[in-house]
Amino acid sequence: MNIKISISDTTPIYEQLKNQIKKAIFLGELKSGDMLPSIRQLAKALKISVITTKRAYDDLEAENFIISKQGKGSYVSEQSIEFIKEKRKTLIEEKITELINLCKTYSIEKSELMYMIDLLF
Repeated sequence: MNIKISISDTTPIYEQLKNQIKKAIFLGELKSGDMLPSIRQLAKALKISVITTKRAYDDLEAENFIISKQGKGSYVSEQSIEFIKEKRKTLIEEKITELINLCKTYSIEKSELMYMIDLLF
């Protein structure tokens, strides 16, 4: 697992960590049943607080991305293909909503946005 934390990023470190683990799951780099590094190991490797790492793991567990077993570690939870697809769609919908709101702020019409998307896609 290749995680990079940026201190210049305005996103909190635990969110950066959480988002990168989610991305690895979405892309299939981490599969159901794969063991994650321990909280202490990951904190040490990334040179971040154990508390920060624990918060990311707790959030991922609350969102059903990972499961933690006392004394055994944390694992990618058994997820159906449909669950992962739905999570991907939700993430994309959130980003599209942000983009639409930004376009409204800058008075960019839908047709102009669609043109930009077609051009960049």
